[in-house]
Amino acid sequence: MASEREIFSLTGPSYLTTIDWNNSHHRKSIAASLVQGVYILERDRQQNRLGPQALAPSWWEFFNFVLNQVLVDEDDHSFFGAIYEFKFHHPYPNHPGGQNPPKYVIAFRGTINKPGNRSQDFKLDLHCFMNNLHKSSRFRVGMEATQNIVYKAGLGNVWLAGHSLGSSIALLIGRNMVKNCIHIETYLFNPPFMSPPIERIKNEKLKLGVRFANSVLTAGLAIAVNGASKPKASQDNPFIVLSSWIPYLFLNPSDPVCSEYVGYFEHRANMEKIGAGKIGTLATQHSIGSIVSAARGKDSKPLHLIPSAYLTTNLSPSKNFKEAHGIHQWWKPDLQFKYELHQFKHDH
Repeated sequence: MASEREIFSLTGPSYLTTIDWNNSHHRKSIAASLVQGVYILERDRQQNRLGPQALAPSWWEFFNFVLNQVLVDEDDHSFFGAIYEFKFHHPYPNHPGGQNPPKYVIAFRGTINKPGNRSQDFKLDLHCFMNNLHKSSRFRVGMEATQNIVYKAGLGNVWLAGHSLGSSIALLIGRNMVKNCIHIETYLFNPPFMSPPIERIKNEKLKLGVRFANSVLTAGLAIAVNGASKPKASQDNPFIVLSSWIPYLFLNPSDPVCSEYVGYFEHRANMEKIGAGKIGTLATQHSIGSIVSAARGKDSKPLHLIPSAYLTTNLSPSKNFKEAHGIHQWWKPDLQFKYELHQFKHDH
């Protein structure tokens, strides 16, 4: 029996009958719906829903996309990603000008806590926590697919999108494409931040103190282990090179999986205000876990840390963790949001 949350006509953004591609809420809602389409693709596969019984197609056909390719996990053969192709050639019919729709969207689902998915998905969650998701088959398959689509469609015609674990995969792919000077418009919903949830501390002074102490400790360890007191030239520092890529992050402060991104960016700005910008800049590029790994001779860059981002924070109250972490919140029309651009600044 299908859940209401799987049926587009009941829970999807069916109110978007006219799309304005210049509207950030429209773009966000479409990206989130396409990610939801991947979830439902896998549920259709699990429950053998074929043809007219399949529920997934409505999640992309409503927005004039077709399914170009399904991305399959090599280990459990589940559907973890999809490549969607926009049906119309540019310019978009009746489009008033400005931003065009993407020719392709590559979307990745997150963890499904159901029999048949739980084992592999939880294993990948652990890989994410251990900072070695880049060694997984999902990342490799997704990376190859992205490279092929970008080569086919050209720059500026491709989006990446993901939710939760899928956000981590999309983030890794986006970071790797930047190494080749390719910047992909990227939508990351509830991306995991591998850190204790300091943002959940209610006492603001205590929270600030914990963050400051953590920054000093992280910066000090980075200098001791990596010799980071001698900064690399801009072109040799991968964090600085990455700073020109600005993905869209969609966060809920009630979701402990992603809420730490809010504090991560705000704390960096606060360190500048109190004259500790150099400590903040150094700390923001490292995690204690990656420093310890480096000291043991292992290459373990903190892949969840990014220098720049557009943050959209959902300020509406959430009933529980499932709602705070869920993909459905991101297309609701009546939510309160906070928008912020965080651009990494560095000395030349």
